[in-house]
Amino acid sequence: MTLAFAAVMAALLTALGLFLYLRLGATLNATIDAGLRSRAGDVTALIQQADSGLAEAGRSPLTEQGESLAQVLDVGGRVVDAPPPLRGRALLSPAEVRRAARGTIVVEHRAAPGSEGRVRLLATPVTAQDRRSLVVVGASLDASEEAQRELAGLLLVGGPVALLLASLAGYGAAAGALRPVELMRRRAGEIQAARPGRRLPVPPSGDEITRLGQTLNHMLDRLEGAFARERQFVSDASHELRTPLAILKGELELALRDETDVAGFRSAVMSAAEEADRLVQLAEDLLVIARSDQGRLPVRLAEVDVEQLLESAAQRFGRRAAEHGASLRVQAPEELRLIADQLRLEQAVGNLIDNALRHGGSTIEVVGEATSDRVRLHVLDDGAGFPPEFVASAFERFTRADSARGRGGAGLGLAIVQAIARAHGGEAYASNRAEGGADVCMDLPAEAPAVAHRGLIDVRDP
Repeated sequence: MTLAFAAVMAALLTALGLFLYLRLGATLNATIDAGLRSRAGDVTALIQQADSGLAEAGRSPLTEQGESLAQVLDVGGRVVDAPPPLRGRALLSPAEVRRAARGTIVVEHRAAPGSEGRVRLLATPVTAQDRRSLVVVGASLDASEEAQRELAGLLLVGGPVALLLASLAGYGAAAGALRPVELMRRRAGEIQAARPGRRLPVPPSGDEITRLGQTLNHMLDRLEGAFARERQFVSDASHELRTPLAILKGELELALRDETDVAGFRSAVMSAAEEADRLVQLAEDLLVIARSDQGRLPVRLAEVDVEQLLESAAQRFGRRAAEHGASLRVQAPEELRLIADQLRLEQAVGNLIDNALRHGGSTIEVVGEATSDRVRLHVLDDGAGFPPEFVASAFERFTRADSARGRGGAGLGLAIVQAIARAHGGEAYASNRAEGGADVCMDLPAEAPAVAHRGLIDVRDP
């Protein structure tokens, strides 16, 4: 940044110095030209007013003016009058004489009699006493060139000094602006997953660096939250897998202990098979949760008859409902349709029915209703309802309302319902009914979700 700044400043200073140098030269030349025109006018007036002819008019008045660079020429270039040092040779060349005869000209010569340096000459035609002559006046450029040399010296000395000071100031400004970035870089190198809670220092300037630090800190918040959920997920999964594995190991050891007890052997194997089924179901549930976390829970979209969907999900739990002494009723308009993955929705509604059978009362209602452009699927029961402190965390994985709703299950059922609802662009809600019992609802868009997880496949007929 400093090199780029220095290069730009060098170009600007060079351009500015060149402009000042040329501008000063032009201004000095303009001043000299104005003086020459004034002198030429004075000489012209003296020539025109002389009664004794050009010789008398040019003899003393020219010398009385104290100006040595002055001549009166005829149109052929011969000197008519001039101070003694200039009487021998005309100041203008033949070509310049011809140009001056046509109009006023300004020329520069390397030297002139009586002058050591460059001179600037002004020649203008004049008519006096019925004769056409040329008045030539000049001035030395020594003072002008000296002023330009002094300016050039100042620029050559002051320019590099100004460039150096500007570069140092640019370096300081850039270093000061980037110092918060360096502090953030050092802190970022110290942050470790094993030591959560550390954040990048954010400068109070309120500029882009501040917003960058705030964005990175928000990202660290999200990453820490994801790591915490990952650790909790692994811990909870390990805990949930340990119990059925321990039971399965115990049942198998029991079966092998007494090979003559056929009935005990059969009972132990059946118990082991149940625990294996539980492990399979838990593994499938964990896979759904993992895919949902990664944004890759696949859903196959097709038109779904809501009433048929709810009937199909309820039929799977008909026998179990009878064993629990509960009635299972389905209610939905015949014409109610939505675009969704029927198997995923059956899984979600089945989880809700299973949850209601575990913890609900004697009556379970599965209801589908349309609201505007959305469809809501409710599973209602008349049990004790959710504990108030549990409602906010009902859809978190591995959570159970054990104190109010008994035990059983891995605490993944409602989490899977929420994952499926969000994969369809919807949301799941849990609440307690005013008349008693719980109401768990999936609020889904009737049409294809505008925002869904990657892996969505549309299989509707064109």
